[in-house]
Amino acid sequence: MRGSFSSGLVRDLRLGSAEVRTIAEVAAHRGRQELFREQFPQALEVLREVAVVQSVESSNRIEGVTAPRDRIVEIVGDRTLPQDRSEQEIAGYRDALALVHSNASRIWPITNGVVLQLNRAMSSFMPDPAGAWKQTDNDIVEWTADGEKRVRFRPVRSHLVEDAMQELNQGLLAEWDAGLVDRAVLAAAYVLDFLCIHPFLDGNGRMSRLLTLVLLYRAGIDVGRYVSIERIVEDSRETYYDALARSSEGWHEGEHDLVPWLGYFMGTLLAAYREFEARVGSVESKKGAKRDLVIDCVRHLPLRFRHADIVRACPGVSRPTIDRALRGLREAGEIRLLKAGRDAEWERTPS
Repeated sequence: MRGSFSSGLVRDLRLGSAEVRTIAEVAAHRGRQELFREQFPQALEVLREVAVVQSVESSNRIEGVTAPRDRIVEIVGDRTLPQDRSEQEIAGYRDALALVHSNASRIWPITNGVVLQLNRAMSSFMPDPAGAWKQTDNDIVEWTADGEKRVRFRPVRSHLVEDAMQELNQGLLAEWDAGLVDRAVLAAAYVLDFLCIHPFLDGNGRMSRLLTLVLLYRAGIDVGRYVSIERIVEDSRETYYDALARSSEGWHEGEHDLVPWLGYFMGTLLAAYREFEARVGSVESKKGAKRDLVIDCVRHLPLRFRHADIVRACPGVSRPTIDRALRGLREAGEIRLLKAGRDAEWERTPS
């Protein structure tokens, strides 16, 4: 394995103007974080509650793990026990995510032990053994339009995983301490290498998103606490897989191009920061913050939308709160009802 660190690739990156601008804009948003925390603590608490539900739901759904929305809200709130395998995986991710959010400052340096601990937390509700590297190889495959199975990428072989992860973690720490490369860039490189190693039989995508948050926190980027980066990844999954495929070519030889993945990674951070600042501005009141969040959501939905669209965008917000917000918008002439019922359909009126 050569990857992004042992080959020195992260130090020799040739970035285009678009990547440079995105990195600079992310840095500017990062510089404003503390100001928002000081001025709008109540709004940030509302955003945090919503982001946790979205993160748990989206990170699992990307991997095909789903459950009804009301069950997810109950599980995330720790108000019920998981009833099947999908709900066990959702509950495990909830606990691992809580571990990251509450202990980010202490999860350093990233070591093999830290990665295994996170994997155990993520799998804590599963009957299968967890917290161990894969014992068999797990090629990444895809199905062609003709129905044929094709190997898209061959990760590191199982007997080499422990050494590969050790090398990755040591390489990251060396570059981090050297301080010569932007730490968000190092985070992107680490996540790409982790996904190319694919050290576990299952859950590598979810693990990569937990490790992303750990690295972002360490880099002083805490937007993932208030806006679900996992949801942004889910909403752009085709671009996510395309960037991953392009940047993994030649990875084993240390000849891969990190730029496609880096562009995607930094783009998700920029999207998260833009959403964060826009939502803080719309949810700044100390009373009625969740209602204001619904109102802001409605104003950014497509012209026609359903009640379910609001629920998806504002998980954890109660139906009565959503109904009050819709009633206020209707009385103000901003929306009109097209179809009544539990999954009512609405339309925004021209301004």
